[in-house]
Amino acid sequence: MNFSTTLLLILAFVAANLPFLVERTFFVVRPGAGGKNFAWRLLELTLLYFVVGGIGRLLEGSQGDIQRQGWEFYAITAALFLVFAYPGFVYRYLWRKRGA
Repeated sequence: MNFSTTLLLILAFVAANLPFLVERTFFVVRPGAGGKNFAWRLLELTLLYFVVGGIGRLLEGSQGDIQRQGWEFYAITAALFLVFAYPGFVYRYLWRKRGA
């Protein structure tokens, strides 16, 4: 169980940063001349939250019964996913570019 928890946390950290590091929309479509805007990045972040949650549910189901969760669980995991996304956000929007 410890390995699957660690694997899920690493996967969540990588998935939370992907929308800010990859310039393609949904990792497939090249954006236009203006680039990918913040709304697309938020949509990708939301989609990846649910993908990682589904993987976590599969891992939990493979180890035993799946526990029923209330809204508090989802609020906390969404907040944790946003905290995990912070390094990618800082790199994309707040890091000073040389020569700019």
